[in-house]
Amino acid sequence: MMPTIIEREKKKEHLYIEKKKGVCGGEPVIKKTRISVRLIAELEKAGHSADEIVTMYPHIKHAHVYDALSYYYDHKSEIDKFIAENKESYWMEKTKGEGWRK
Repeated sequence: MMPTIIEREKKKEHLYIEKKKGVCGGEPVIKKTRISVRLIAELEKAGHSADEIVTMYPHIKHAHVYDALSYYYDHKSEIDKFIAENKESYWMEKTKGEGWRK
């Protein structure tokens, strides 16, 4: 049986995104950088345009930014979890009562 259009779309490859063990905790990043999809999504949520992001990180191109945003929207729950886990409040609660915090 042939895959449906939706199934093919879900398997769509993101040409500029990769996950590598040992790079940014295994989070998806723009290839050959340490710029995470999470960071690009957070910058967009903060109101920054692709032009502004490319200006902040001149070694990436608009296509990288748009592919990162596409990856974010294709994997929203995964990236939103990374966003939540990188907030200070998450770590304050997670490490509550640990000896090193005294």
